[in-house]
Amino acid sequence: MFPHLTFPPKLLKQTAIYVAVWFLCLVDWMWGRSIETWWRAWPEGVWFALSIPVSACWMSWAGWKCGPEDDRSVFLVRRHLVWSVVAIFAWQLAVFLADACDLHTVRVSLANWGVWSFYFLGMLWVVWLVERASHFYEEQRYARLRQEHPQAFEFARSGHRATHDDEQDKERVHNPLDPHAWYFGRRSRKLNQSLAWMSGYSICFLIAFLVFTQMGGCTDIYEMPAGGGQQAQIAQAVKIQKVIKKKFVVNPFSAISFKVPPIDEIKLQLQEVTQHAYTVGYGQGAGAGFAGGTSQGKVRFLRLEYGGGDWDQDMSAFAGENMLREYGLRTKQKVAEKEETRTIGQLKAFAAEKSPPLMYLTGEKNISITANEAKILREYLLDKHGMLFLDNGGSGHFHNQMLAMMRQVLPNIRPTPVPLDDLIHRIPYPIPFLPYVAPHGGKEALGWRVDGRLVAYYHPGDIGDAWADGHAGVKPEIYEFCYQLGVNVIAYAHTEYSKWLVSRMKK
Repeated sequence: MFPHLTFPPKLLKQTAIYVAVWFLCLVDWMWGRSIETWWRAWPEGVWFALSIPVSACWMSWAGWKCGPEDDRSVFLVRRHLVWSVVAIFAWQLAVFLADACDLHTVRVSLANWGVWSFYFLGMLWVVWLVERASHFYEEQRYARLRQEHPQAFEFARSGHRATHDDEQDKERVHNPLDPHAWYFGRRSRKLNQSLAWMSGYSICFLIAFLVFTQMGGCTDIYEMPAGGGQQAQIAQAVKIQKVIKKKFVVNPFSAISFKVPPIDEIKLQLQEVTQHAYTVGYGQGAGAGFAGGTSQGKVRFLRLEYGGGDWDQDMSAFAGENMLREYGLRTKQKVAEKEETRTIGQLKAFAAEKSPPLMYLTGEKNISITANEAKILREYLLDKHGMLFLDNGGSGHFHNQMLAMMRQVLPNIRPTPVPLDDLIHRIPYPIPFLPYVAPHGGKEALGWRVDGRLVAYYHPGDIGDAWADGHAGVKPEIYEFCYQLGVNVIAYAHTEYSKWLVSRMKK
């Protein structure tokens, strides 16, 4: 039926032991992602990396070229089988390394690409298996019928004709590899067999995919830093200090020549002194962070990619990374080093209780999202308890685009002004006025609320430009308040997400 393959027994035994331990490490890595410990990552990484020499041994055994003494069909099956299995281990190692290096976008892309690739690879092997097996049973049946009825098969009868014979079989066949199995019917047996095998394979693959994604395999995760705190304002004091620079009166007819320093007037220097009167965060826990977070969790700045416009505005000026750094310095919470991006479609990869509390969206051109992307955003905001931080990056046109997008995402909710005495403008920093670089969409923040919670906060005046290198040339007190407002929005989103997690844990 199939080419006879003989495997080296010693290598086969060693590989079986390796695969058993490899599978345990895989389950531990995927299932134990939320229970991070310092000693867990490197042993798994070493064991996963051992797949390289193991794969090399098998590829060497399979050979690269068919020798004159080799059966070509056996050689091709042996080589393709080894390469297919090696691809699985190489893919898993690549996903692990991307995860270990915090390359979340690369990891998710590799995971998604690998899943579809191995689905079609498995489908090819299933088709090959069924075709070889069905051909074998067809030939057997044809030979048996020809032996029983030699005269009837003397003229132009073939195995292919016998396969599609609609006559009832003498015995009931149960083997699914045989196209004459009773459950394939009497008409279009080969077609029914192919459809049945392809459907069965697809269902099994889907079940395996769902099991592994529940373990965290192809899902993306976001974990907040563990800790606690309360919702209160940061105590601040402002000191006014005189900075006096000397004036020099110089005789222009003096014989002594020297460079005249600039003549400055007395300036007032405002120096803000921040005193942490409490631990920045929310819930019961030690240190700055959030209930429901993990020891390895970090606050991350995720920018949302969309079609039709300049979603990456101010990324080259490190706006997101500057805001992250300021948030970490001001709250003492653990933060990521770099800004990240996700497409709207990639939001589906986040598990329900491991989703980012906040996604930042900016630009100044067009916003184009599909109906499916609007559905994904709606599920992110409502079912995964996320929040959008919308920032008008530079035009009245973008203001209209933003409102149109939100009407598509939340058609039954209308935006309302967010007053200065709102929680998001008071905790942890009291914001005396809405700071902005330029009022592209007005001078008032807008919010979309669901059950009292802000699910989207719209800043009309390009706050991201104030975070960027150079601060768009605005005054220091303006970009300082822009940083403070950014801290408030990030803290608000994470706090509300923490409350949601704690309530779900109690249930």
